[in-house]
Amino acid sequence: MILRDARVVDGTGDVRDDAALRFDPESGRVEAVGDADPRENEPTYDLGGRTIVPGIVDAHVHFSLSGEASVADVVSMSDAELMLTEAVNARETLEAGVTGVRAMGARDLDVVLAERIDRGDMPGPRMVANCRSITITGGHGHHLGREVDGPTECRRAVREQVKRGAEFIKFMATGGVTTPGTDPNVPAFTQEEMDALVDEAHRRGVHVAAHAHGAAGAQAAIRAGVDTIEHGTFLDEATIDLFVAEDVVLVPTLSAPYRIVRNADHATDESLQKTNDVYERHIESFSAAVEAGVEIVGGTDAGTPFNYHGANATEISFMAEYGMDPHDALVAMTGRAAEVVGLDDAGTLEADSFADFLVLDDDPFEDLSTLREPETVVKGGDVVAGTPFDRLEA
Repeated sequence: MILRDARVVDGTGDVRDDAALRFDPESGRVEAVGDADPRENEPTYDLGGRTIVPGIVDAHVHFSLSGEASVADVVSMSDAELMLTEAVNARETLEAGVTGVRAMGARDLDVVLAERIDRGDMPGPRMVANCRSITITGGHGHHLGREVDGPTECRRAVREQVKRGAEFIKFMATGGVTTPGTDPNVPAFTQEEMDALVDEAHRRGVHVAAHAHGAAGAQAAIRAGVDTIEHGTFLDEATIDLFVAEDVVLVPTLSAPYRIVRNADHATDESLQKTNDVYERHIESFSAAVEAGVEIVGGTDAGTPFNYHGANATEISFMAEYGMDPHDALVAMTGRAAEVVGLDDAGTLEADSFADFLVLDDDPFEDLSTLREPETVVKGGDVVAGTPFDRLEA
């Protein structure tokens, strides 16, 4: 199948005007980008200058959460209820144009969801899935996570997660905004514990994401060898220099505090107080990181309070607003995001990549908000939401 007369943004940094995209709906793979002469009886559709971009890849989502004001609303759910919640959120995410995610884990359900989506049993984005986030006793996310104390328990927890199918390890290097009694600016684990977590994960062949708001916690996690830092709210110059020196990726999740601040009347008192303390510093930290050359990958923290699934593309607008070039922001949440989280053959439009893409009516580099309402969403060569190709023809 060929879609021609389109502007193709390939997710690696290149843009082709007046181009064609050829893909095979049976294999679900891209065959060529650029010029393509129709074969005999090959379906061909003229897009009339519309823009094609790769499906969005969100490096930080929580399918177990649905934007509730408090995680307490979720903790009492049975596994069956939580699984249904995850399935609904995955479908909504896909239909909004997100064709790949790194799912941050809750109990051990994300790996089950990922397997079912991959088998075609239910709709959803391609997933890199975790089981349970690892935290200290009483630490951030303990409600749905795996509590540990000491380096030996840290290693045991990593081994448990990998045994259950986790494709990466996440741990809470600091306290968090949404867990009562924890301080986002204070390190949680000791350096020895972080060292054990990262060493064991890498020995098991999986990458490591560290939730870290405060600079001290982020520095300790980077020294331990983590692959990505999530949030990075209170970054100082020394921490940013360490990011660059150690080639660690920042996943800023700018959407999360924005949503709480904009819903102040409904947020819990503690979440709101913490968010008010961090919101402006978060933006400052992000802007400083961009200026210093820290590598950024887009993630929303979708599912946290008022941060609803399906609004993921707004993160690209935030990254551009606070310092990134718009095209770089799009690449950060397509091709580069897929590469960093381990979604092979996703996030780009080049020969042999998955045919996961969005058809947009307007130029995203003139107005990034057009990414929030794609005209057509395609995963694996199939239209999963929006207007069919034959109705797009100019």
